[in-house]
Amino acid sequence: MYTIMGVTGKVGGATARALLAQGKRPRVVVRDRTKGASWAALGCEVAIADLDDAEALGHAFAGVEAAFVMLPPLFDPSPDWREAKAMIDTLRAALTRGAPKRVVALSTIGADVERPNLLSQLGLLERALSTLAMPVTFLRAAWFMENAAFDLASARDQGVIRSYLQPLDRAVPMVATADIGSTIADLLQQEGSGVRVVELESAERVSPIAIAAAFSKALGKPVKAEAVPREQWEAIFRAQGMRNPLPRTQMIDGFNEGWIDFADKGANARKGSVSIDTAIAALVKGNTVA
Repeated sequence: MYTIMGVTGKVGGATARALLAQGKRPRVVVRDRTKGASWAALGCEVAIADLDDAEALGHAFAGVEAAFVMLPPLFDPSPDWREAKAMIDTLRAALTRGAPKRVVALSTIGADVERPNLLSQLGLLERALSTLAMPVTFLRAAWFMENAAFDLASARDQGVIRSYLQPLDRAVPMVATADIGSTIADLLQQEGSGVRVVELESAERVSPIAIAAAFSKALGKPVKAEAVPREQWEAIFRAQGMRNPLPRTQMIDGFNEGWIDFADKGANARKGSVSIDTAIAALVKGNTVA
C-alpha cells in the first residue's frame, strides 16, 4: 500500500488516480472525512490527518511500502518562513513516527537555488527530509501548466493573458500535473537507498506566447499575451491581499533571468508527455488531463 497526501489537489489526486489505474489501493490522507468519500468509493483507504498533527499523520504513514508527501501551496509566506517550517517539522516527525519503507516528496525546480525566493521553502523541505532514516526521492517539478487556469477568464472574455513571465517569447520549463502524478506513482514503486533527486519537465519548454496560442486553439478565438510591467507587480500582488509579495517577485525574476532552471541533464532528468495545448484544452473544458 502507498500513502498519498494532497488528494484534494491536482498533484495528489493525479497520483492516486495513476495508482488506481495500475490496480493499486492507495491510502489517501484528507483533513475531513467527507472529502475522502469519493476516494473511498473508488476503493481507497482513507486516513484523517493534517499537517498540524504529527501523531495522526504518523498513523497514516505506518505500515506502507512508500508515502508521497507534499506541502500545501504557500504563496504569501512570512519573511521567516515560519508557516513552512512548522509544517516541515510536523511532516518529518510524522514520517519518523510512521516509518514508511521509502518516501517520495514533491519538491520544485529551483529548490537548490541559494538566492531567496518563493521556492526556498521547498529547499527547506529537502534539507529536513534528507536526514530521514528511510530512502527519500525528491521530485523537482517544473512550473505547473495548470497555473494558466488564472488566465482562463481574461483569455475567454478579453482575448488576452497578462504574463509575469517575460520576455513573452522566452520558453521556461513547465509540466502538467498529470505527468507529475504518473511520475510519482512510478517513483513510489521503485526501491532504492539514500537520497535521490529527479527532475521533471515537459518535452518542450513553454513561453507565454505559446500559452496564448494554446488558449486561442482551445477557445476558437484570437488570444494574445501581454507583459505586466515589473514596476506594477508589488502593487498588484498587495491588491490581491498579499502581505509579503517579495518572495513571489523574486521567484518570477528567477525564471525570467534564468537562475531558476534545471541542472541535471542525465538519467534523473525526465520528460512528461502532456503538451501545453492538451493541458490548456483540458482547462477550457473544465476537465483534468488523465
